[in-house]
Amino acid sequence: MTGTFYDLPALRSAARRAAHRYGLPAETRARLVLSVADVAAAEFTARRPALFTTEIDTGQDQGAAVLVATLSAPQAPGPLIRAGLPLPPAPAVAATSVSWRIPLTEDTKARPGSRFRAGGGAVQSETEAADEELRAALALADALKGEHRRLKHELAETNGGVLALYVQLEEHEEQLRNAHGFMLQELEDALRPAPLHVEGLELSVHYEPADPHAPTGGDLYDWFLLPDGTLHITVVDALGHGVRSTRSALDVTHAVRTLALEGHPLQSILARAHELLIPMAPALMATALLARIDPLTGDVELANGSHPPALLLQADGSARYLQVRGRGIGFPLPGSEGVLRTRLDPGDLLVLYTDGLTESRRNPLEGEERLVEAARRHASEPLAGIPAAIAADMRSLVLHPDDTLALAIRIPHPSPGTPR
Repeated sequence: MTGTFYDLPALRSAARRAAHRYGLPAETRARLVLSVADVAAAEFTARRPALFTTEIDTGQDQGAAVLVATLSAPQAPGPLIRAGLPLPPAPAVAATSVSWRIPLTEDTKARPGSRFRAGGGAVQSETEAADEELRAALALADALKGEHRRLKHELAETNGGVLALYVQLEEHEEQLRNAHGFMLQELEDALRPAPLHVEGLELSVHYEPADPHAPTGGDLYDWFLLPDGTLHITVVDALGHGVRSTRSALDVTHAVRTLALEGHPLQSILARAHELLIPMAPALMATALLARIDPLTGDVELANGSHPPALLLQADGSARYLQVRGRGIGFPLPGSEGVLRTRLDPGDLLVLYTDGLTESRRNPLEGEERLVEAARRHASEPLAGIPAAIAADMRSLVLHPDDTLALAIRIPHPSPGTPR
């Protein structure tokens, strides 16, 4: 089929007639008619003719016939449009022509004669063909709309299921974290010494991990009575976090307890602990503060290995840090350079702690000043809650979260008529 056209109605009719002759589906027929009209519209507006041709290309494979429809504009000043057409064209051969290659199946072979006649009065008129194309488009739109609703419903159900799964996974992970933290907390509590009752002294301790889901850490303490009735306290801060640092801190407290019970002088214990531990754990590094308190007299002895100094808050409100020079276990030249001796009077408060308590946003001196203020603020309260109250005040302004240990000792005021 070949024809030259000067207006859209005639061209549409020819394209529709050719598509109908070869039995193209209504949807494909409509796409071809619209595409041919879109390409030719500019030519007809400029009063230039368009040539429309159709032919069958059987190629080398006899079973793969293809309808080739071509629109040419010999007088076109430039390339014809190709983008955005309802029926995608074949690769361009010439700038002034556009071709469409439409495979033909057994049901779309060319038939002698045609059931379509443009002038009406035939079995199927052009109007009926256009209606058929419109019905096919509407049916396709309805099918797509139904498919869209179905996919939207399935997507909503899938999203709901995925969301529910995420919620379940999050709840499960939270349960695992809590169970893990609870298990580690029980382990940490099992490693800490049992509560100790010492006549004439009040003792209280508070420990707070940097991560509540990982309560193990390198901050550890130990307290016990020596054979002469003196209270010995060890506060250790091992380098690192987690179970490994807990093991290091535990090694230090066990070594110190053994040496103290063997009767070693307080000043020599840290250096001797270094000699015992480093051959077995070369990477171990820990600071430590050792305190001896006589419950009868209130006499206090302190030895220090690179640890924050103890804070003494006296009953009259005056405060001072008990500085003792020394280096920790795993440090060069480990051991305490001396022993500081002082005295606790009734109402005095002694606070031993790890550096997680005084780490400040600005400088260490500010942290120590804030610790004095917090101790004064809570000094008159029952001792059992003082370490936790001090820690709560101090951790409200912390730059780097760290494990925190605070231990408080106080000699209570004697009851009236009770001799010291």
